[in-house]
Amino acid sequence: MGRSYFVDEAVEEYLSGLQAPPGSCVTGLLAGQSSPQRDFVVLAVQTPHRESEGQPKASKGVGQLDDIDVEWVTEHAKQVSRMLPGGLSVLGLFLLTPPELSKDAQNALKRLIFAMEKYIIKGRLWELSEEDVTDRVTLHICSKTKKLVCKTFDVKDPKSSAKPADWKYQTGISSSWPMLTCSVEVDLQIPVTGSSTDNTNKCMKDGLRRWAKQIEAAYCLVNGRQALDDSELISGQKKNPKTTNRQTLPTRIFVSDEQSELDERSTALVQVCSGSMRVRGVVHCRAYIHNNKPKVRHAAQAIKRDLINTVCSRVEMFLEDLLINEGSQKGLCSGQQALPRRVFAPMPISGLSVCDYMFPDESTSDVAERLKEMLDCETPEEDIDTSLESIFSAISGSEITDSHDDDSSKHVISEIQAENPKIQKAPQYFAGVAIAAAIALLATATSLLYFS
Repeated sequence: MGRSYFVDEAVEEYLSGLQAPPGSCVTGLLAGQSSPQRDFVVLAVQTPHRESEGQPKASKGVGQLDDIDVEWVTEHAKQVSRMLPGGLSVLGLFLLTPPELSKDAQNALKRLIFAMEKYIIKGRLWELSEEDVTDRVTLHICSKTKKLVCKTFDVKDPKSSAKPADWKYQTGISSSWPMLTCSVEVDLQIPVTGSSTDNTNKCMKDGLRRWAKQIEAAYCLVNGRQALDDSELISGQKKNPKTTNRQTLPTRIFVSDEQSELDERSTALVQVCSGSMRVRGVVHCRAYIHNNKPKVRHAAQAIKRDLINTVCSRVEMFLEDLLINEGSQKGLCSGQQALPRRVFAPMPISGLSVCDYMFPDESTSDVAERLKEMLDCETPEEDIDTSLESIFSAISGSEITDSHDDDSSKHVISEIQAENPKIQKAPQYFAGVAIAAAIALLATATSLLYFS
């Protein structure tokens, strides 16, 4: 028996409205949430046109299946993945073709789905669990008859064959999904060896990977309950499938300094470094969890992964910007640079949120333009929430000095969550003091990177 995909009616409306020039095809992404029991699709978005410099804007769609730009489809998937909050991910692809191209559609979809998965997992720092679903969905749509063919591929196995799956439309699938929120204080110092951008990339990824393992092993409270067992997230409450009220569940994350918590042997390592980067500040995390008997531990996993994803995405964006604007030969450079802060916007109809990252020199109009390009949706600027984050900083320096305080050798459980994200002034003051102290301790050329 194949998997069943429960699809929001907004997706049905979007897919039925797709059109392509005669004889051409259209590709796009399907996003939502997977669980061991069933899968939910809440968003469909076609691949935006890739404009080449000096060429006029062409109509959407490509001629033959061999002409599909695999690199652009996978890049679009990566960008959309960054925009999805915790609990949501890119589940698969759709392909709209004329009848004469239908015969080879499945081969094209298989090629795209494996390329997309390979590209996305390159930047993923959290580990898959045994319960994580590795099936990805493909949907072929005939442009003339509108007939749908839904199949899945197991991306763990490159030799896997297509399996049939059910595609069922429903109304308001995600309208009552609980929303988890958490404001998390991050303080992370990563040593950097060498001066090239390649070395910087490797060191940052290694440091973030170690930090991600610590977050995965952290204690978590969801709505005041420990996320240690198989208890239901919304147990004890009568569930009305017609309700549209969304619960907001506050979440708290606690990290231990004890290495034994990670079941790893602690060893001292002496490493010659040319610099360091220290990432610190308060980030806003958000995750959604389906209401089909979700477990507390599944909710905790979703919010932890959102924390890891949002921090890593911003570091990635900084490194990409460094490569483009500074040149790879300059590596981790001096001077003052800025990083983006996370903003949120509502998805059409579903009521779920998506996010984007706004640099200090950008405005909400830039965010709205990106949402239109990447998610193919119109978002009024006044609906974009920019109030949840203020300052998030990273300090890079050319030499490592001892900046530990007197209590650094103690093994403690440290809470890294700010209860009320609306209180912005306190984190700003804290971050400013910490930055001033860090600049004094990092002896030579330092640069301040911050969210404003």
